[in-house]
Amino acid sequence: MTGHEHDHDHGHGGEAAPTDAAQLWDELYRSRPKVWSGRPNPQLVAEAGTLPPGRALDLGCGEGADALWLAQQGWTVTAMDVSAVALERAKAHAQETAPGADIEWVLQDLASWVPEPLFDLVTAQFLHSTVLPWQQSLRLAAAAVRTGGALLLVGHHPAGLPPWGRHNSPDKYFTAEEVVQELGLEAPEWRLDVVDTRHRSATGPDGETATLADAVLRATRLLPG
Repeated sequence: MTGHEHDHDHGHGGEAAPTDAAQLWDELYRSRPKVWSGRPNPQLVAEAGTLPPGRALDLGCGEGADALWLAQQGWTVTAMDVSAVALERAKAHAQETAPGADIEWVLQDLASWVPEPLFDLVTAQFLHSTVLPWQQSLRLAAAAVRTGGALLLVGHHPAGLPPWGRHNSPDKYFTAEEVVQELGLEAPEWRLDVVDTRHRSATGPDGETATLADAVLRATRLLPG
């Protein structure tokens, strides 16, 4: 996915059971030829751009803009999504723009995912869901980070939600401080590098503009989990 424009909630959608997540997201992607902007998320660029390339996991990759950007920076990328339609679209985009990109596209529902292998970078950008609690999905993300690796989590801050789309469930959203507390990201196991709220301008699906707030967390795992 990309949250640079047309921000959205990714991972699982709607109020249906987790087993319906693939169908829900497939229908969304089939509803239009291009759902997201095609540009990488700005917080990913800001934070991952300073890290030495290694093995990266992009959770909820959508149409692949973040995964493609990481691969172009030298990362070996595993890009995971629940939607087969999104992954086919991402593969096609990567083949057109960077045919040699080192990306493995993986169809997976987080509700049944076991975090393995471990990665040098795990990124989850706007992985919000009305089905899978953010505490569960982000805990899975943290569990996939190897010792010495980085966890990068970005989501809609509850005080700065997009005025478009489905953003009427406050419990879906979080602050960076809430993530730290909920996931127990503390010494000596973790080092907190960024715990922040950042504001940016964004454009909605019908061209409307708004100033949004992102919750941004980057942490380094210092000891095995």
